[in-house]
Amino acid sequence: MASDLTVCVVDDDADVRESLVLLVRRKYRTLAFDSARAFLEAGISAEDTCALVDIRMPEMDGLQLQREIRRTMPGLPVIIMTGHGDVPMAVQAMKDGAVEFLEKPFEKAILMDALEAAFTRSTMPARAREAPRKALTEREKEIFDLLVEGHQNKVVAHKLGISTRTVEVHRRRIMEKLNARNLADLVRHALSR
Repeated sequence: MASDLTVCVVDDDADVRESLVLLVRRKYRTLAFDSARAFLEAGISAEDTCALVDIRMPEMDGLQLQREIRRTMPGLPVIIMTGHGDVPMAVQAMKDGAVEFLEKPFEKAILMDALEAAFTRSTMPARAREAPRKALTEREKEIFDLLVEGHQNKVVAHKLGISTRTVEVHRRRIMEKLNARNLADLVRHALSR
């Protein structure tokens, strides 16, 4: 049985939209929109709602929609999806306040975790969301900063004069300490400082 929480799926691909609605509707109420414009014109309330938005859409893309949501519906959490993700897109989405940046195809469990995080975040005080960055060593903080700037492990290693393997070990520890599953989580931690 679906809850009172609503997930708005915004994707111009009908097949993707339908499959996402099928995945999500067992736990949440769902509304589907084939464009950013259709979503904005629907007059959705930010309360108890999350937007699951594709990044590549005609007319207004997902990042533009996310900025418009932040301007007109502050507090409405946004999850960005893409089949063509890269680090600059993830960084921009997180800077603009995305809860998560999901690369298609993704597993149902990852999507459901992201939705749960979005609804939790929308009701949690900002102070409680801050990253436990204090738990990082000075070296881990250096590596963390370079990673969220989009540098690959070997570039980080070169900049710091250490081996790529050492960077990988530190990266794994950073991910564990910050409870991060992927680069998008690290970017989110960086932006929450």
